[in-house]
Amino acid sequence: MKRAIICDMGQVVLWFDNRHFYRRLGEASPYEEEEIRQLVRDHFELIELLDMGRISPQEFYAKIISATRANLDYETFLAAYCDVFTPNKPVIDILRRAKSSARLVLLSNTDVLRFSFIRQRFPKVMIFDSLVLSYEVGLMKPQPQIYQIALQAAEAEPEETVFIDDLEENIRPAKGLGMATILYRPETDLEHNLQSLGVRLEPIVQVNKKISQK
Repeated sequence: MKRAIICDMGQVVLWFDNRHFYRRLGEASPYEEEEIRQLVRDHFELIELLDMGRISPQEFYAKIISATRANLDYETFLAAYCDVFTPNKPVIDILRRAKSSARLVLLSNTDVLRFSFIRQRFPKVMIFDSLVLSYEVGLMKPQPQIYQIALQAAEAEPEETVFIDDLEENIRPAKGLGMATILYRPETDLEHNLQSLGVRLEPIVQVNKKISQK
């Protein structure tokens, strides 16, 4: 019987598409969208620093604007950078059905800008019992220490835990610790995979009834 689920956010709970961000930068820059994409990749260390809370949002903005020469004020930049998400409703519904039998922990490489946006825009996504966020703990997947922090938040042993992520490189450390793992893809039958690992899911009707009573 599994007692906890540790779950990634991007491309699992929420779809995201950074092309919206690149397109908006391109519209305000002398560079084309594909050139913007490459410039951001060339400065990927800035995203990692933001994700680990080691530079401020203002520093991130200034450095990206300098690299892309985009004519965007701070607020317009934030809107372009953050508004790239769409809820993956089937996954959210399945996790909600697991909540009565398994502790839910969100383990995400994210930054304060995007996560603050997600909290406000998608409150129904906030179904987790605990949050382990890279910008708060100063670590990122696949660094081993962040998985230990997530297990502490899960209040479960590795063999009692399921870890879900969309990247193989992030799956490997969890598997090495002894967690059951699910490499999530759009075609993944998450309900079947969780049940086959021993996670009990409430019937859909019962969960919907609880939500309607709130």
